[in-house]
Amino acid sequence: MSQLMWFNGFLFMSVYIGVLSADPDIACTTTLYQLLLINASMALSIQSLLILFTTLLLKGTLLVAETCSNCFTHSRAAYYPNSDEQGTDVGACGFGSFGATINGGDVSAVSDLYRNGVGCGACYQVRCTNSNYCSDKGVTVVITDQGSSHDTDFILSQRAFGRMAQTKDAAASLLALGVVDIEYRRVSCSYPNKNITIKIDENSNYPHYFAFVLWYQQGDKDITAVQLCETQNFVCKLLDRSHGAVWTTNSPPSGPLSLRMLLSGEDGDESWIIPVNNIPENWKGGETYDTGVQINV
Repeated sequence: MSQLMWFNGFLFMSVYIGVLSADPDIACTTTLYQLLLINASMALSIQSLLILFTTLLLKGTLLVAETCSNCFTHSRAAYYPNSDEQGTDVGACGFGSFGATINGGDVSAVSDLYRNGVGCGACYQVRCTNSNYCSDKGVTVVITDQGSSHDTDFILSQRAFGRMAQTKDAAASLLALGVVDIEYRRVSCSYPNKNITIKIDENSNYPHYFAFVLWYQQGDKDITAVQLCETQNFVCKLLDRSHGAVWTTNSPPSGPLSLRMLLSGEDGDESWIIPVNNIPENWKGGETYDTGVQINV
């Protein structure tokens, strides 16, 4: 900016001296005023250009940040070698047999993305990078387990691993490789015609011990906290995440119960969801209860 001011001053003096040299009698107040206007106009023009440049640079930075929230991350993936085509029913998330069959069996274990259970139920688009075998679309998987192998971020079900391929023959070639380079990104889960569902753990013991998992959560946000509330006096209790996606309490409130679920996004946005339907007073282990609500995607 100091160089620009020096240049403007130099230009002003040059023009003024030129006028004096041509005819000293014309060097009057009017001429000085006109030159000052020219100099001020040039300064404003340069200032406007600088403001415009800064604005465009800021917009470009924000656009890149927004776009990169959907960028792919490079990694490696393997598959469950000793399972059937679907996932495992003993996954660390605590989904049980549901964790093997959800999403048609396109499921996966993850390492760092497990995030102490917060990552359970999240959906990721995973595609391998070998153009001889792999499709551009890849496969969308649901996280139901924790694990790693050969420096991988994902251990896919055999079904999901093969679905990254272009054809059945290419799928066989991928399975023969065992471990492949991939790229992945988080995407929204989608369960058409399904509401978030509460599955009471079989080990729950009414009315002393209450444990459950949540099924069919759409969207790309995490459930980071859950409250269990009495519907009559609205007293709520914050639950513990015992492991994976399992929420528990050793002293559940009495009467019909209502849940409050805290959704947290990667951008820091948080919101509470309150189900329409309550958990009945005489709840039972192994039962499922439709909350009546779902996250729009």
